[in-house]
Amino acid sequence: MGIKAEVRIKSGDANAEEKVKILFQDMIERWPSSLVARSQLSKFTGGLLSQRYMANLDSLGIGIKDRIRCGRQIAYPVRSVVEFLESRTKRA
Repeated sequence: MGIKAEVRIKSGDANAEEKVKILFQDMIERWPSSLVARSQLSKFTGGLLSQRYMANLDSLGIGIKDRIRCGRQIAYPVRSVVEFLESRTKRA
């Protein structure tokens, strides 16, 4: 079950920031769990974050906050993933 949402943001769009916030809120609402497994990050973010990239950031101590481990699996709270994305989002 992938998340597909399209928001068109044009350069110079005065409402761009609001549209991005709506997109991120939509991601939270559509995800079927309160956690995102590291192996599912690519699916959750539409390919913006990969499992390997996040593992590297975690090892450097600059990954998504509040991660949990269950056995050999790593997961992140959905809101923490979105906060991470928001902190790295810039207008193009």
